[in-house]
Amino acid sequence: MINIIIAEDHNSLIDGIDLFFSFEKDIEVVGRVNDGQALLALLEQKNRNIHVVIVDIRMPILDGIEATKQIKKLYPHIKVIAFTMFRKRELFNKMVDAGAKGYLLKNTKLPILLQAIRAVHDGQTYYDSDLPIEDENSTADIKKEDKLTKRQNQILELIGKSYNNKEIAEKLFISEHTVTTHRKNMMEKLNLKGRDALLKYALNRGYDFD
Repeated sequence: MINIIIAEDHNSLIDGIDLFFSFEKDIEVVGRVNDGQALLALLEQKNRNIHVVIVDIRMPILDGIEATKQIKKLYPHIKVIAFTMFRKRELFNKMVDAGAKGYLLKNTKLPILLQAIRAVHDGQTYYDSDLPIEDENSTADIKKEDKLTKRQNQILELIGKSYNNKEIAEKLFISEHTVTTHRKNMMEKLNLKGRDALLKYALNRGYDFD
């Protein structure tokens, strides 16, 4: 059973999610709160039994970004999914840097939210396919991508779709070792650092690699 808490300041949205999830045998909503401070207070009591937390970014008292930072610091086993109306690249990056393993827009259909919950619970990441919007850095990003080979751009696109190394290898009919080597070379070419840097970069480009 995947136990989840929903942190959202609109009770009508919580009610809808809760009702939809009530038909799932492997997921149970065990807590509902309206702000980040209440979320942390509830986790202080129930953290051992919580697997996934769904958080809005804009909440009173303590926002979703700061709440996520505290959750990952205090309860690293708990997975966080941002469920928000914001498409801004800056906010997406802040949530991922804070430790969120999922980021979905509120216009996402609830079956997709279910997929995200199960994915992050299994140790994967899950980000909305509509993310992110373009910004003033897009031209610079395109110039960087000119440095990548056709194969590396293919790998980058699959990374942006949350494929892991094994899945990329199977998709492109190459070895996992080759994928790992390409990823290392791509990091150097794009001057990226950090475990999720390629994923964030791919999402920032919106999968537009044609």
